[in-house]
Amino acid sequence: MKPRQRAIETLLFGKPDRIPLQPGGGRKSTLQNWHRQGLPENVANYNEYAYRQAGGKLPWPAASSSFPVNERMIPQFEEKIIETREDSLIVQDWKGNICEIGKEFGVEHLRSAIDFVTRRWIKCPVESRQDWENMKNRYHADDPSRLPSGAAELAGHLRDRDTFLEIHFSGPFWQLREWLGFEQLCVLFHDDPRLIRDMIQFWENHIAILLERVFEIVIPDSVHLSEDMAYKSFSMISPAMAREFLLPTWKRWGNIIRQAGAPIYAMDSDGFIGELIPLWIEAGINICDPIEVAAGNDIAALRRQFGNKMAFRGGVDKRAMARGGAEIEAEIRRLEPVIQSGGFLPGCDHGVPSDVSWDNYIQYVQLLARATGWL
Repeated sequence: MKPRQRAIETLLFGKPDRIPLQPGGGRKSTLQNWHRQGLPENVANYNEYAYRQAGGKLPWPAASSSFPVNERMIPQFEEKIIETREDSLIVQDWKGNICEIGKEFGVEHLRSAIDFVTRRWIKCPVESRQDWENMKNRYHADDPSRLPSGAAELAGHLRDRDTFLEIHFSGPFWQLREWLGFEQLCVLFHDDPRLIRDMIQFWENHIAILLERVFEIVIPDSVHLSEDMAYKSFSMISPAMAREFLLPTWKRWGNIIRQAGAPIYAMDSDGFIGELIPLWIEAGINICDPIEVAAGNDIAALRRQFGNKMAFRGGVDKRAMARGGAEIEAEIRRLEPVIQSGGFLPGCDHGVPSDVSWDNYIQYVQLLARATGWL
């Protein structure tokens, strides 16, 4: 099977020849440690290299296809250092947030997931209705620069692709948190629901237009949302509140996606997602990730509860990866029944942290390769 067909068959409970081997992604501090522990500096693909070190002989699949869509504000705010303190920096990021980060990081760490960065929020860009009116002017969905350069030509190359194509958008909860900050967002759900509804409707329309623009020229295999709306044990807002405020948007986008013919509608949220999955299923979402084990997600229990209505990606406990040895062996054994039942593409349940040693990562990749048919 080609990688595209293999991924779709796996995630839609079909019959793949083997399950895609996607162990996970390390960030800067992880890779720095691995280079000190034996990963050669000149290795371009550390997952393929780990697979070869584990004894893997099968051809490594090509990278997934890409059709980048820019949902972000245009123009962005100036990224700048506002104040340098003894151990930290006060910075403004591209979204207009002002926050404090460790002095070892730079503003660029807030632009993309270079490394694991803890920050203290000081000020968010939307603090008043006037701020919100001004913010709207940064989002024009018909801006030609929102689609990649040479979009039509690129789409032509992608129509007969062998690799999986997924496009990514921010969900309404995620995006409103970017504008308002987490605490203010949660307060306003109660104190000013009219403003929240206006912001959600604006974002819903923005993404709907972008989806329709994309679907005019290419149909991806998956549309993937990011929400990150759960704590360790519960969702950040109640399921009832999510139903009232967010479900209509998820549903509308789902209808657009299904009508276009994209087979997968996926959701990303950290934390415990068990009480949100029924809403996602109702919205037409059929895959979620990363299934963090430390947050209390029991993937076997989720499979028993939701059956083939929901597929999963991720789900391998990063803590077991760090401990290695018998711990990671037991973790893969725990997951094998779900792997074999279909609808599960196993991998690290978030970014691979720096406490996972290179030797333990190789062991993990070896065990995962055996469980997915690559060894």
